[in-house]
Amino acid sequence: MQSLTKTSLKSLYELDYLAWYEATLEQVKQKNLNELDLETLSKVLENLVRDTKRSGESYLKQIIIHLLLIEFWHSERIHHRHWAAEIVNFRTELEIDLTTNLRKHLGKEKENIYGKAIKYVTIKTGLNKKTFPPQCPYTLEQLLDNDWFPDPINLEL
Repeated sequence: MQSLTKTSLKSLYELDYLAWYEATLEQVKQKNLNELDLETLSKVLENLVRDTKRSGESYLKQIIIHLLLIEFWHSERIHHRHWAAEIVNFRTELEIDLTTNLRKHLGKEKENIYGKAIKYVTIKTGLNKKTFPPQCPYTLEQLLDNDWFPDPINLEL
């Protein structure tokens, strides 16, 4: 691949970001570091960090939502296996991107994520917010453990 200048890389990003990714990767592999479009690369990396955190938070929220549905929406026990299967799926997806830093981030954000989950669950179920614990009743380890489910459910997974 022909060496691209910073200016041509910046223009390429505006025209075709995937081509920019490929060209930038090639520049890094060829150690043409002086030619990198560092401004755009910085923005791309910031977005990648933000999106990875957001994705992790979303999966954790879904895990919490489904655990709450299992534990507290007693009139809908027929759906417990479905919700448990969803939890397994969300845990599997989260595990793909789970790093030490993402785990720390999720630990810090767990209570905020729980608050968002409660908002969803109260609307979905019609249950009063006071039905649910004021703080997340699950540890991060429980939320991420592929084999853990609350006591009231016996899924024999």
